[in-house]
Amino acid sequence: MSAPPPSKRPERNKLELELELELELELELELELELELELELELELELELELELELELELELELELELELELELELELELELELELELELELELELELELELE
Repeated sequence: MSAPPPSKRPERNKLELELELELELELELELELELELELELELELELELELELELELELELELELELELELELELELELELELELELELELELELELELELE
């Protein structure tokens, strides 16, 4: 087999170069797409982390509210106890008065 005539060789080289360039461009595009996908994944992860943080904050707030409610209940109980003590004192005083009157 003989080499192609010199007039066709440059055309073939030109076509080969164009094909190589196209392949390189396609590879570059693929790489860019991969990078974009990676960035999107990173963004999604960041969003997930933000959501987790928000949930943690919400939980903390709920805990704080629960603690506040507990404190309020404790205060109410203390008030009730004070009232009971006052009633007991009143009763004692009444009894003392009755005894004195007899």
